[in-house]
Parts: sequence; structure tokens; C-alpha cells
Amino acid sequence: MTRSGTGDQILEIARDLLAGGGLGAVSFDAIAAQLGRSKQAVLYWYPTKPDLLAALFLPWLEEEVTQAEDALKAAEDTTTAIARFVRAIAAFHLSDLPRFRAMYLLPQTLTRSAEDPRNKEVLEKVHAITDRLYGALAAHLDPDPVSARQEAFAVHSAVLGLVLMTGLAEGVRDPLKHGHDDLVDALIARLTPKDPVPLG
Repeated sequence: MTRSGTGDQILEIARDLLAGGGLGAVSFDAIAAQLGRSKQAVLYWYPTKPDLLAALFLPWLEEEVTQAEDALKAAEDTTTAIARFVRAIAAFHLSDLPRFRAMYLLPQTLTRSAEDPRNKEVLEKVHAITDRLYGALAAHLDPDPVSARQEAFAVHSAVLGLVLMTGLAEGVRDPLKHGHDDLVDALIARLTPKDPVPLG
């Protein structure tokens, strides 16, 4: 279904609710109230919460990949590539923890039949986007494409873990003993080879 102005308005309201009140604030009733329409009008465009969230998080995934690709353009060796990738992904997610939670945590809690064609369509899009993300970093890593892809996945997972723990600390109001930049630097130091490998 192609979105109209109403469909886009719904997504904008959902983003605002997410930013202002977290995932719990994003409901069809709250969206309908701000839209000034009935709940059925919202359900017409996004029949289920997974449909709404997919419409939100697919552009966010695209933006995450774009940030990584842009950061990797100037990388001249493996160390620089990993450092630039980690900094870009960490900055993207740490700048908006509610968005991170919607992208990486909430989808795990929503179930939908694997046979649902809408689910297959969303998954195909997600797979294409993540393939770009891992491919962008893998091109700067191990010459063996299988190893490079595994390394790229591991690096990305490590960054997401850092963001997850930062978000958890924020969520339980447990102040971290180190700033974000220090934690990102420590992660990069652990992930990067001591002797940079030139690219090409």
C-alpha cells in the first residue's frame, strides 16, 4: 500500500511519541488523538503494530547504513575502517536511544507468522539493508569474504552491545563511570588490529 499524506503524518506522530515518551507512548489511540481522526483511520494505513514499526524502522536502518558507508569512504586501512565504522554507528544510536530501542529491541518482542506475506516483504527489505551494512565494512577487512563478513557482523554487534548497555544504564538511572566517547574509544582499541593492514 502506498502511503499518502495521512500515512506520513501517522509516522511523524509515531516518531514524536517515541521521542517524547518511549515505546510505551506509541499506541494507535495516542496517534489517532493527535491526528484528529478515528483509530480506524490509523489502522487503515497500519493494520498492526508490527506494520507501523516496520514503516518506522526500515528508513532508520537505511539511515544507519548511509552513516556507515559515508564514514568508511575515507578509510585507508583496517584499523581506520573499524574505528570510523564504530564511531559512526555509536554516534547514530547514542543520539537517539528511543529510536535504537525501536529498531533493535522491540522487533524481538513482536511475533508474526513466518508465512505472513507482509512479514516476508519486510524481512526481504531488512536483509537487503543489512547486507549493504555488513558489505560496506567487510570490503575493508579480511581478504576472505566469509571471514570479512563474520568480522563485520561481530564489530556491528559489539557497537550495538555498547549502545544497549548505555541505554540500560540510562533506563535504570545508573550513571556510567565513563563518558560515551571513552567507551567508544575503549571498544575501538579492543576491536582494531595493532598493526593496520592497508586496503587494496
